[in-house]
Amino acid sequence: MLDLKQIRENPQQVQAKLQLRGDYDLEPLLALDRQQRELETMRSQLQARSNDIGKQVGQQIKQGADPKGSDIAALKAAGNEVKAELSDLEPKERELKAQIESILLTLPNLPSDHTPQGATEDENVEVRRWGDEHIPQRSDILPHWEIGEKLGILNFERSTRIAQSRFVTLIGAGAALERALIQFMLARHTAAGYTEVMPPFLVNTASLQASGQLPKFAEESFQCKNDDLWLTPTAEVPVTSLHRDEILADSDLPLHYCAFTPCFRREAGSYGRDTRGLIRLHQFNKVEMYKFVHPDQSATALEALLADAEGVLQALNLPYRVLELCTGDLGFSAVRTYDLEVWLPSADKYREISSCSNCGDFQGRRANIRFKTSGQKGTQFVHTLNGSGLAIGRTMAAILENYQQPNGTVQVPEVLQPYLGRAVL
Repeated sequence: MLDLKQIRENPQQVQAKLQLRGDYDLEPLLALDRQQRELETMRSQLQARSNDIGKQVGQQIKQGADPKGSDIAALKAAGNEVKAELSDLEPKERELKAQIESILLTLPNLPSDHTPQGATEDENVEVRRWGDEHIPQRSDILPHWEIGEKLGILNFERSTRIAQSRFVTLIGAGAALERALIQFMLARHTAAGYTEVMPPFLVNTASLQASGQLPKFAEESFQCKNDDLWLTPTAEVPVTSLHRDEILADSDLPLHYCAFTPCFRREAGSYGRDTRGLIRLHQFNKVEMYKFVHPDQSATALEALLADAEGVLQALNLPYRVLELCTGDLGFSAVRTYDLEVWLPSADKYREISSCSNCGDFQGRRANIRFKTSGQKGTQFVHTLNGSGLAIGRTMAAILENYQQPNGTVQVPEVLQPYLGRAVL
């Protein structure tokens, strides 16, 4: 959530940054804020008047005035009129505050000054590539869903029978490979200092709102209609709320977490894209990295987060490239984002496998997560960062294609062989 004080004091600057992200108009918000502050001033004046009348009543009685006399009665009548006015103002002020918060919840984060300017994904900036020497130089590589079905480790048809389209059932070595990838990624991240957590896979509305998924992405999420619960779209949601409404000590920071969860998304806006394979499913597994950090450390923390995600791909010897997203392609909560795209030979292009974002104090403000510095007054909002480390299904797809052998088998990456107990699928 954006800082209302920042918007109020620098409306033109905030408006200019929002325009880099889309068509947003701050004037309705500023108009409501002016009305709310006018009411707040009136309420303060009325409360002061009410307190003054109460003091006058006490002083006059102390000086000998008849408590039931006309002078005291007049003061009490005046006091009752003030209380009635206050009673009328308070609900109006609450309604204005609710309208202001409702608008604030719909405004995206402001892009960093370092974020490239651009309107669409076509203007994202390629930062670097890694592993060109690992790109298979063959033209007969099958798409991952075809080789997976030939090997009997992926089944989409039976999944449609169980659920609907865009689900997959992993069988035998396919299920084992998925589990091996999860174990490998978690082991790598915990060795790097992340604390593993396994949060609830169902989350409440407050958790989705805190991380920025609600209200904007309501139609992308699966809701349990009889409860205030949703299927989590990403582990970012429950991990953000691990410290919701808490005040941490500055000595607690940084906090680094990693979490495996299944993720559930409607993919309502995909419009027929990636209808085959593991790229865009309604249910998929992911290992997430998440950081709560001091504001002074968030810029360097993003680079470290990116390096940790890259390290997984490098250990698997999967070719990839790093993109920095432009202002028009940033996620709702991010100030700056790097995407990792892995090479898929069957498509002859790179496809997203991780997104590493710095969200500044945006989620900290929405989730009310603050920290206090010893010896100083007041608190500050923490900065949060998140990154896929990695999306498991997309990693499996990349392995099935990049490690595909001419004889129709798939070699298992060396680092996964101890987890999987085999060298070939």
